[in-house]
Amino acid sequence: LLNINVGGKLFQIAYKVAAQYPITRLGKMALCTDPMKKLQLCDDYSVQRNEYFFDRDPSIFHYVFHFYRSGVLWIMDEMCPSNFVEEIEYWGIHMKYTQRCCRILFEEKQDELSEYLKIEKELEAELEPLDSARHFKGKFLGRFRGMVWDLIENPYSSVAAKIIAVMSSLFVLISIVSMTLSTVEEMQHKTGKVWMEQLEMVCAIFFTSEYLMRLISSTSLKNFLRAAFNAVDLVAILPFYIQVLFENLDEADTLYHEELHKVENVSKLGKVLKLIKLMRIFRILKLARHSTGLRAFGFTMRQCYQQVCCLFLFIAMGVFTFSALMHSVEHDVPGTSFTSIPYAWWWAAVSLSTVGYGDTVPDTVLGRMVAFACISFGIILNGMPISILYNKFSDYYAKLKAHEIES
Repeated sequence: LLNINVGGKLFQIAYKVAAQYPITRLGKMALCTDPMKKLQLCDDYSVQRNEYFFDRDPSIFHYVFHFYRSGVLWIMDEMCPSNFVEEIEYWGIHMKYTQRCCRILFEEKQDELSEYLKIEKELEAELEPLDSARHFKGKFLGRFRGMVWDLIENPYSSVAAKIIAVMSSLFVLISIVSMTLSTVEEMQHKTGKVWMEQLEMVCAIFFTSEYLMRLISSTSLKNFLRAAFNAVDLVAILPFYIQVLFENLDEADTLYHEELHKVENVSKLGKVLKLIKLMRIFRILKLARHSTGLRAFGFTMRQCYQQVCCLFLFIAMGVFTFSALMHSVEHDVPGTSFTSIPYAWWWAAVSLSTVGYGDTVPDTVLGRMVAFACISFGIILNGMPISILYNKFSDYYAKLKAHEIES
């Protein structure tokens, strides 16, 4: 018999039984005739008791011991997959010796654990800043840059940092309100326009100062430019400077061109300026820097992109299918709006989303039956992924909050 001590528990296995599995650790020991090579396969050896000692988990070795007796490796649900795989790899036993049902369940549990650990790591990375105060030690103006970093990135470091964080959110809201009011007819007279322009200038100066402070306190320019939040900050301030540049070009053109050309140029610049001003709406994304809910929403969309893509695919299939059916049963009706399949796409999209504007409706009985089927399919389709997305959002939001409290 091969006397084995695993973590203080004694097991005995016949040499001929262990030798039936020569690629395993105990099989190699049973077939090995060189005592020195045997010692390399174990952690210690007792000469008096002729006992080989292994400093491993004895609870898992019970299943290894059962494998040598029966030829089947059993897996219990309460086991940690990572620990179990590590142990059986040490003993040199392959997963092919497990029953197929046990192996499938074990692999599913292993995948769930891997996915869980991956999400946990990404959640920690979501909250972990690109730089920290300790990274500035020994660098140029390290102490000053560390203070700037704490001021702009760590709102819990001081009262001034909290004030800046609050001001950042307030300026975003003020900028959005200003942009909204600038479209009101009563605010487009000269006095209101001047006030809106001055308010926009103040917001742009604050956002520019904030961006420059983050740039100064960055230890890696490459990581700074690749960060999503910094890209949002840049998009928040670029429209103002592009607008100023175009307005100056507009004034220069009025001095050197004829009247007709000036009018055409002003018209083109006006369209470009409207588009640039519209880009200011992206400033609302800056709130995600200080909002756990928005971060959790963005993280949920990144993690569930496959489900979201499947949802859009099913919606596209439904739109094409039901628009074709509706056109086939309604195209002969006088005065119908379903004159072609592309014209029926809008009706199908509205019906699938269960919004139902009622601007386009079928007139025949068959058409109404198709509409009922389209609406029913839309209800089922919308109900499938919503629960998944909501559960994951709630889970990610709770985890982000927990990480914030711990940090």
